[in-house]
Order: sequence, then structure tokens, then C-alpha cells
Amino acid sequence: AEMLTAGELISSAELAPTDGIALLPLRLEGVRINAGVAIGRAVLHHRRIQIRQVVAEDPKVELVRLDEALIGLRSALDRLAASPDMAQQGEHREVLETYRMVAGDRGWLRRMREAIQTGLSAEAAVQRVQNDMRVRMAQVTDPFFRERLTELDDLTNRLLLLLGAVDAETELPETSEGIIVVARDMSPTALLDYDRRTLKGLVLEDGAPTSHVAIIARALDIPVVGRVGQAFSKIDALDQVVVDGDRGVVYLRPGEDVQQSFSESVRLSSARAAAYAAARELPAVSRDGVHVRLHINAGLLIDMPHLEESGADGIGLYRTELLFMVRRSFPSVAEQTNVYGRVLDLARGKPVVFRTLDIGGDKALPYLPEESEENPAMGWRAIRVGLDRPSMLRQQLRALIRAAAGRELYVMFPMIAEVDEFERARAILALELERERALDAAPPAILRVGAMLEVPSLVYQLPQLLARADFISIGSNDLLQFHFAVDRNNPRLAERYDLLSPSALTMMRRIIIGCAKLGVEVSLCGEAGSHPLEAMALIGLGLRSFSVAPSAIGAVKMMLRSLEVAPLAGYLEALIGQADHSLRKKLKDYAADHGIAI
Repeated sequence: AEMLTAGELISSAELAPTDGIALLPLRLEGVRINAGVAIGRAVLHHRRIQIRQVVAEDPKVELVRLDEALIGLRSALDRLAASPDMAQQGEHREVLETYRMVAGDRGWLRRMREAIQTGLSAEAAVQRVQNDMRVRMAQVTDPFFRERLTELDDLTNRLLLLLGAVDAETELPETSEGIIVVARDMSPTALLDYDRRTLKGLVLEDGAPTSHVAIIARALDIPVVGRVGQAFSKIDALDQVVVDGDRGVVYLRPGEDVQQSFSESVRLSSARAAAYAAARELPAVSRDGVHVRLHINAGLLIDMPHLEESGADGIGLYRTELLFMVRRSFPSVAEQTNVYGRVLDLARGKPVVFRTLDIGGDKALPYLPEESEENPAMGWRAIRVGLDRPSMLRQQLRALIRAAAGRELYVMFPMIAEVDEFERARAILALELERERALDAAPPAILRVGAMLEVPSLVYQLPQLLARADFISIGSNDLLQFHFAVDRNNPRLAERYDLLSPSALTMMRRIIIGCAKLGVEVSLCGEAGSHPLEAMALIGLGLRSFSVAPSAIGAVKMMLRSLEVAPLAGYLEALIGQADHSLRKKLKDYAADHGIAI
């Protein structure tokens, strides 16, 4: 009795209520952010930065310390961008370049320097600016801006550590197994801090498929499940966790049978990766002889080696805005010409589709004045900026023409909402061509001009557009966002954004058939094409060209090589008129019944 009352026989922790689940297996529902399966021990991600000195006597010394820490911060971001994992993918580059821009934001730097002048130490000034920003953003519910705050927190924490603040973050556990990181939310660079050799998966209480951390996770090829309610409170450090990114489910403390099942899934996933590598030289042809062109998306010179590594047919989308985003001033015509010329050299004769400057929305340039917009995705961006500021567009087109002298040049205008915009953009291109001829400069040997179809209004002017365009590229990310009136960055709406709904597939079929009738090449360069199931459906509708992330080439090719297109086309014709929310399950069942590798 004395031992019981003194707590020596049974500890207070053992007597605490557990709701009956503390040591039992648990299944947590979420949403798929990145596919795949991983098994490992849980690591709870959180940082508690503690500063040692609040006030300082000499502001000049503190300003020097701040400047030195900022140099170190930018160098650290450069090292992250140059890491092998980051060099092997293409789409994530925009995320890291955005970080570099934020680190050089003049407003942020000015506020920190002003705080130092009030007598604060450099680290206390950094923390004050961070706290002020958090107070101002506390009531913001827009997921886009909430994610920007998470990224600013991460940059601030890195800067504080460089200034000598103490990191009270929980140390990584000593385990021979891989780790599953569990977090309420996470910045992309924080994920990159973990050792890639041990990092196996990610579980988030928040998160969306199009968030920046999701893009980095795809580049690292790790499974991620987001919107897992109370994950941080239900999962303890070192708990065994299974992340099923394919189904959007997390298994906590799974039984032996569940572990064995998922271990087999992991083994099969590794075997698939080896099969994709072996299929690099195989043609992208279906079982019934339908050939499909597979291109990659790129945006920087560091992405160019993936053209050869993936065995792709070319670059279906080269995001030229990244060149502008990584610089502190607008690149000159000569600088742009040099970069575009090197891209064409490295492509070695394979086609490269250059998308003209797509800025605005969430892609701000540090040297251009920012304008606040209530809905940036539908605001002053892309071709709208180019037509309103024609000198910027003319300089870029001039550089592209000079870089492609004597070679084939593909130019694509983004965010075209009506045919009149396309004609005005082509007229500017014609002016630049005439200018080069007047200078006796060699023009491109072949010039093809296209439009990015990402605004639904353009679907209703498709015949008029196709009479003027050499090719069309479907930007599925924005097209579906506008089609469904869904903010694709809002995690609460993730399930309402599905290419495999009857309405979206009907729209896609209309575009594909319209292009086929007039003999105009059509491709898809959005994220949807990177998923084998979505790509299968689009091939069944008649699409014969895709531009995807380099890592997706193998999976899409293996799907195609196991597919018979003709029966699928007939099945889709019967299916597409139904009133279902999504045809995803029926298409998955069709793939399983016909041995299609999805």
C-alpha cells in the first residue's frame, strides 16, 4: 500500500488516461500529397530557438553581424540548391529560388536594420520582425499566404542560428531504421535539412498537394500524407509509422501482418524504379502500336542533363521566368541570349519549347514593384504583364530569336485568355523578327509559335486559335483550377480538384478532338501528366504528347507499354457521360483488370 501511494510500484504516467489507444495500432486518415510507401520511426519536427542577448551597445557592430549572417544564409540556400537530390529534378527549382528572393527582400532587411537602431541586438531585431509579422498574419486564412509565413519563419530561424541563437530542437533518435518526420507544417528547406539516406517519409497535420514542401518531397521521391488531424499529439517519438502515400493513410504502431505487407510494397517499389531505369532506351509505344511523345519540364541549365538521363524526346516546357527570378536585376538581352543558346546547345537537336515570361501571382521579381492583389492567380500575370509592358516581352523575344539563329525555335505564350491576346503577342514577335532582318542577322531556321491553354474561355475560341497557332500546350494546373473554381493551394478543397471527373475529361476531349481535326499538335505540360492513371485516361482520349517532371518519365512509359489504347478509348467513351464526382476508381479497376502498370 505504501509503495502504491508513493507511486513507486505504478508510475503516474501509467495511471494517466489513454483513451484506450496509447499502445494500440491506429489508422490515421489524410490526403495524398506524394505517392509511395515508407516505413520508419517517428521523429517529431519542431524548433525552439532561444536568443542569448537582447540588447546591444553598438548598432554598427550589430549591423555588421546581421550582414555577415545574411551572407551565410544565402550561401546555405545555394548549397541546398546545389545538392545532388535537388540537381536531379526540375520543378522544385522555383521553390528554392523563391527562398533566395525572400532572403534578399528589401522590406524585410530594412525592418531588421531599423530594429537594430533602437538598441536591440541583431538576433533580437530579427526575432522582433518575425513576431511582428506573425501578429499581422495571425488572422489570415488564405493557404497561400499562410505558407509564405511558414517559409519566412524558416528563414528567420536559420538567420537566428547563424547569429548564435541556441537551437533546442529535439535530437534525432539513434535508430538503424529510416525515419518518418511528423510535423504540423514544414518549410521546404527544413525538409532538406534531414539526411536523405535516413529520411523515408513525411506526415503533416496541414499541407496541400501543390504546396512548396510537396514539390520538394516529390523531388526527393519520398511519400507524404497531409491533413492528418492531431498527428502531432497522437504520434510519439520513435513510434513505428507506415506512410501510405498512395491512399493518403498513416498506420501508427502497425501489427506484424501490416508491417510485412507494406515491407513487400517497399520492395516492389524499388523493383519498379529499377525497371524504369532499364526502360530508358525502350520506345514509348503502346501494345497496339500507338506512339506517345514524352518530354520533360525544365527551368534552369542545371536541369538540362535530365533530358539525356530520362531518355525524353525533348523539353516540352522551359520556364524562362526562373532566369529572371534568380537575379537581382532584369537580365540584359545579351545575358538572356547566352542562356537560351546554351539550352539549345545542351538539347543537342531535340526540341525545346520556351514559355515566355510567366511572372505575377506567386512569382514576383525582386526588382519590380509589387502590387497587392486580392486574387493573384487571376490577376496581372504572364502574358498580361508582357502585353502591358511590351519592352520586357520584346527584349526576351529578341534574345530567343538571336539564340536560335539557324536553328529551330518554339515560342509559347502563357495565360492566353482570348485569341486577340495571342494575335497581339504574335505581332510583337513579328516586330522583333523584322528588326533582326533589318540588322542582317540570321533568323531561326524554323519558327513555331504556340499558346498555353490554361484559361477555360479559350476553349470556346478553339477553332479561331488553332487557325493561328502552330501548337497548343494544355496547362492542366491552372486550367483545372479555373474550371472548378477551386484554389489548388487550399487543402480544404483538395478533393474537389480532379482531372478524372467527367466534366474535366469532357473538356480535355473537346480540346484534343478540336486540335486533331485541324492537324495542330497538342501536348499537356501540367502536373496531371506525371501521374500514370491520369496519363492513361488522356491517352485514351487521344492525347499523344506529354511534358512531365523528369522523374515521371519512367512510370508513364511503363504504363503506356502495358496499355492497349483502342479498348480504353471505347471504355472512356461510355464512361465519360456519367454523373460521378470522379471516374478515378473505375479507371483504376479497368487498369487492374487489364494488367496496366499504374
